[in-house]
Amino acid sequence: MGDPGATLVALYDEALPHVYGYLLARCGRTALAEDLTAETFLAAVDAVFREDPPTLSVPWVIGVARHKLVDHWRRQARDERSLRALVDDSAPEKDPWDVQLDVVRARETLERLGSHHRAALALRYLDDLPVPVVAAVLERTVHATEALLVRARIAFRRAYGEVPSDG
Repeated sequence: MGDPGATLVALYDEALPHVYGYLLARCGRTALAEDLTAETFLAAVDAVFREDPPTLSVPWVIGVARHKLVDHWRRQARDERSLRALVDDSAPEKDPWDVQLDVVRARETLERLGSHHRAALALRYLDDLPVPVVAAVLERTVHATEALLVRARIAFRRAYGEVPSDG
């Protein structure tokens, strides 16, 4: 593999803007994106010194960043669990998910959702991952993930309606 230090420096130089941009676009908070970016590259350092290191690349490190973000949302979900309001999942879905959304309002709305809903929606609709992949990342069954996505879309619609459209 050559010099692991040089490989890491080259990966860092190439991947940093991509990783940071990926994380910032999904979490919307500079300090959190910076922390998660640092965690991502620390994981890359650990990986390069393993007995069977992965092939380091920008897509690989963005995958690590995705996992770091999901881990953050999981930790946040555990912290919020006792405070989280119950979602009324008995309400039928009335309008299709494919509607035109104001990006700023949508980001504000995502921030107001519980982290479990935010994670599911971001992985499914921002990262455009299929439901089975979302299920694997969230360590849930496909059926449980589909149900979570239904509840998350309902919660998003409700919260989106509460965000003022004019700043």
